[in-house]
Amino acid sequence: LDEIGRGTSTFDGISIAWAITEYLHENPQINAKTLFATHYHELNEMTEIFPRIKNYKVEVREYDDKVIFLHKVTLGKADHSYGIQVAQMAGLPLFVTNRAKEILLNLEGKELTPYEIKKEKLRKIKKENDNQISLFEFKDDEIREQLNEIEVNNLTPLEALNKLHELKKQVKEK
Repeated sequence: LDEIGRGTSTFDGISIAWAITEYLHENPQINAKTLFATHYHELNEMTEIFPRIKNYKVEVREYDDKVIFLHKVTLGKADHSYGIQVAQMAGLPLFVTNRAKEILLNLEGKELTPYEIKKEKLRKIKKENDNQISLFEFKDDEIREQLNEIEVNNLTPLEALNKLHELKKQVKEK
């Protein structure tokens, strides 16, 4: 079965898919052998409730933000959806898929709508601008040089805190 719940809200679709699967499981006299393709990851939980339900997934590998389908089906649940990567493969512009990734990260982390995400982003930018000092206004050349040499993307959070503590200590000593 595919496209169960098509044209419905996410929760409607999950509910319909769950009810159909539950019905087929609880009525073995129907003798339905069913392959159920879905992107509703919530349905993976059904294997823990219904003994005759098994999850299978198509194996994939990720390489340089691309997904490679291995054409191999194995037992287990899919832990990730590759909709955005598939959209890239289908030719959607990079600016669209990059924005989609940004929205997805926010939705997964906070369950915000794109409008709320934009509002929150603007609020953060405003807050950062209110509190941020300019490196160019900073008079201590030695500390400024140390700050410029920090590769923030290569630091762990603990290393960043330790470096900040060290720089703060140097400022207090001067």
